[in-house]
Amino acid sequence: MPIMGDTDLGKNIDQEAQALGTCASREKRFQNDGVHLEPSRWWFLSSAFPMIAGTLGPVASAFSICALVQPWRQHLVPGGDVQESPFVANPSWLTIANAIQLAIAVTSNMFLLLNLARRVRFSLAQPITIVGWYISAICRISLSVTATGPLLKDMKFPENEFIWSQAFYYGIWAAILYFLDASLMAMTFWGASSGQYAKDFMLTFSQRTLMLQTIMFLLYLLLGARVFSAVEGWNYLDAVYWADVTLFTVGFGDYAPTTTLGQALLIPYALFGIISLGLVINSVRSLILERERPHFAARMEEKTRRRMVRTITRKGDDEILNPIRVESEISRTQSVKIPATEFERRRAEFALMRKIQDQSASRRRWMAMSISTSSWLVLWLVGAVIFEKSEKPYQDWSYFDSFYFCFEAWTTIGYGDLSPISNAGKSFFVFWSLLALPTMTVLISQASDTVVKLIRNGTLRLGNVTILPGDEGFFGNMKHIISKITFGKAFADYFDSASPELAESSRSINQRSEGGMTEAYEQTLQDNGGGCPSASAVDHRVPQNRHPQCTRAPSRGSLSCRRNTHDELPTDPDFNFLLISEIQVIAPHLKESKPHRYTFDQWAWYLKLIGEDEHNAQTHRKAKPKGSHRDPNDEDSDKELTWSWVGNRSPLIGSQEESEWILDRLIDRLRESLSAERRRRSPVE
Repeated sequence: MPIMGDTDLGKNIDQEAQALGTCASREKRFQNDGVHLEPSRWWFLSSAFPMIAGTLGPVASAFSICALVQPWRQHLVPGGDVQESPFVANPSWLTIANAIQLAIAVTSNMFLLLNLARRVRFSLAQPITIVGWYISAICRISLSVTATGPLLKDMKFPENEFIWSQAFYYGIWAAILYFLDASLMAMTFWGASSGQYAKDFMLTFSQRTLMLQTIMFLLYLLLGARVFSAVEGWNYLDAVYWADVTLFTVGFGDYAPTTTLGQALLIPYALFGIISLGLVINSVRSLILERERPHFAARMEEKTRRRMVRTITRKGDDEILNPIRVESEISRTQSVKIPATEFERRRAEFALMRKIQDQSASRRRWMAMSISTSSWLVLWLVGAVIFEKSEKPYQDWSYFDSFYFCFEAWTTIGYGDLSPISNAGKSFFVFWSLLALPTMTVLISQASDTVVKLIRNGTLRLGNVTILPGDEGFFGNMKHIISKITFGKAFADYFDSASPELAESSRSINQRSEGGMTEAYEQTLQDNGGGCPSASAVDHRVPQNRHPQCTRAPSRGSLSCRRNTHDELPTDPDFNFLLISEIQVIAPHLKESKPHRYTFDQWAWYLKLIGEDEHNAQTHRKAKPKGSHRDPNDEDSDKELTWSWVGNRSPLIGSQEESEWILDRLIDRLRESLSAERRRRSPVE
């Protein structure tokens, strides 16, 4: 194998540098991922649906196991106890059909999991999964409906003494889940086949963790039930019901271990089971609150942006969207609210985009809250109907009794005054609780961002106008309250202002920054040879200075005394050192728990570093409600690229966080600068 010499290596680097310099263009620089232009339904089909199917598939298989392990019929004598009713053996054909169906379902679920893990290709795994689950659903429905005839013929006791066992009802719940899973995956397969997204699943760590933890939790529940059924002499499916009630910490008291061995085994079983359940809850919460939702959030921001642009255009208030090509264009008779310079107009446009983002985030949180609340109410009200129908023949429950029982169950109060004793009621409780748990988790998570936050901010505002006056005074806080009550109709300027909690947090951060950045300032002085500090350190030290002035000309020691968008940038290699220092500032922002948001002056500075000038109106345009990156009506390929802060090319729109966007562009700019410098220094051949 030939060894590459220094000359060849230098040529390759030069070629790469030239390619980088050629490819780097303003269009590429402002090429967003386009996620905000894609309908939200494709994100659900490509990501949410496979995750839901992958989570519920094992649940359906667990219910199929429950439908297989025990006979479907029981003989209940008048006045007898359901728990003591003897079973009537299943015919062999029914057992074989149940086993075949379970094998098909497990195979389908395994192919889905292997496809999600990228071990089996999409085109092979998805048809097997979809067809297998539909066959399982049809088989379960057919067995539940048609088997009632043959199973009723060979009974040796009156028909009024016949009842279906829990195994029969578990088969019904499994059929529902199989049909739901197959339908979700069928829609996902259709979207991929029609070219709406790639034939591949890009599941996050939280999604994969949730599916694996669900499988482990179900195995733990079923195996634990098998152990306790043998130790306590319980019916196995009664033990499954007991394990579910125990691990969900409801504790109705209708079943409890009485043997010494059972009580001893309960301690580790409950501890590890509750921990496993807590991990599942944490995974659900992480999945809901994690920052992998940029697709849905970006789409909602795009809809809010279009709505806002249409509104201000219809009202004739779109002067702020028109670039100021020549400052003399501003008429003396125009409103004083119109900025006089392009830079100030861009600042106002940036503030409008921030308002759009805040409105979109608030709308998204309340929409998620309403969906979670609706799902929770449906589970509560519909579940109460099913429990009423199941328990009325045995305990004469009214609808209110079932309604009250559901409340006790999903709050895990579990007084024990009401608990299901029918086979349908016990099996449905296991099915219902597995759905109610994630629903309650999502509801609580969404409530913390909406209702709880609203009450907390309202309490702080009320305290500021009563016994704990804040910095804004009595009248300022009253204006905030009145503006919120009237939805911004009165004192509109106070409606979108920061919450008291956020304002207090900002003040605390600024106070800490004043002390903390002093050390960074002094350290930078030492690192730069006693000259002016770098731009990064000074900007943190003086965050509110919009147009700080440099005390002396930039040099190797100072790089840039201030982040000043009006002054010229230093030249190579000082410019490279400046880019490196700014990259060091941006990189830690990626590790913050919440996405970092930058001010307009910070954005203007970073844009200048990558070659954009917020003072230059020739690179700006008026935003339009609709459009795409390649809309021929918006811009021609021969013309210079123009963009707006409230347009679809805005860096604030898309799935990338602001820190990621800036960091990527600064790295690209540093690469371009280093490549250009190398070309200048390379010998001319």
